[in-house]
Amino acid sequence: MKNDEPTVGRRAVLRTAVLLGVAAAGLITSGSEGGMPAAPGAGGPAAGPGPNPAAGAPGMSAQRLSEKSYRLRPMTSEAPARPAAVKPAVRTRPILELPADEATASAMVLTFDDGPDPRYTPGILDTLARYDVRAMFFVCGEMAVENRDLMRRMAAEGHVIGNHTWTHPLIPKLSRPALASEIGRTSEVVQKALGEAPLWFRAPYGAWNRAAFEIGAELGMEPLAWTVDTLDWQEAGAATIVSRVLGGAGPGAIVLSHDAGGNRTQSVQAISSYLPQLLARGYRMTLPAFPTPPRR
Repeated sequence: MKNDEPTVGRRAVLRTAVLLGVAAAGLITSGSEGGMPAAPGAGGPAAGPGPNPAAGAPGMSAQRLSEKSYRLRPMTSEAPARPAAVKPAVRTRPILELPADEATASAMVLTFDDGPDPRYTPGILDTLARYDVRAMFFVCGEMAVENRDLMRRMAAEGHVIGNHTWTHPLIPKLSRPALASEIGRTSEVVQKALGEAPLWFRAPYGAWNRAAFEIGAELGMEPLAWTVDTLDWQEAGAATIVSRVLGGAGPGAIVLSHDAGGNRTQSVQAISSYLPQLLARGYRMTLPAFPTPPRR
């Protein structure tokens, strides 16, 4: 897409110049207020934003760009999105909590890894919808490719979809080309299903390395970790998961749970209990805005 952007820009400029020239010659009759012609391409493909160039996806037709698509917005309703064309800086560690300016209102983030799984993800989505809460889902490509409708539901209901690699490997054991494939293929599946590539990345097991930060940044993603680990993969019971979430709750907290990767029945049961309790305590479930670049 990078190679296409200058061409699209020149075409838009040329189209505008031609129409203005014709209007000046009296050959265009405008029905708009004040007699001024409507801006060419307004609301059309040339005026709208293109897909994220960082995703490295193949060219997308103008017709497809003009169609309604699910839009991922990894931000709070008050915060502006980071321009899609701007790649994040390469970090040396993942983001561990919400920035202070977002955490002052007792804001927390709920995140779910390893899905989507048709056995458990719908139950979690149902609970989130019941309380009008948004969350983040870090999907594995091998699950996402088989459950694209679930991803579309996530996006349609306002949740953010992140990249969790293709097969959930231990990153430090992979070669750089293998890791690039794991991350890149997953972003591509999300891009094809939703029309926009993910903007957040999480390393399986929380095992990061330099290559993960570099490849993620090259694909336009910020690395996100967590502050509260429910350890729900241990299947210790819904009550234990609830206790861990409530015990770790606090402004800026990022909660890690799972909606796949094993029997997640307890995770589904737990969120129906801890979510209303968090809300009753005054916590606000939110989505992180893109932070400022890390200091050098």
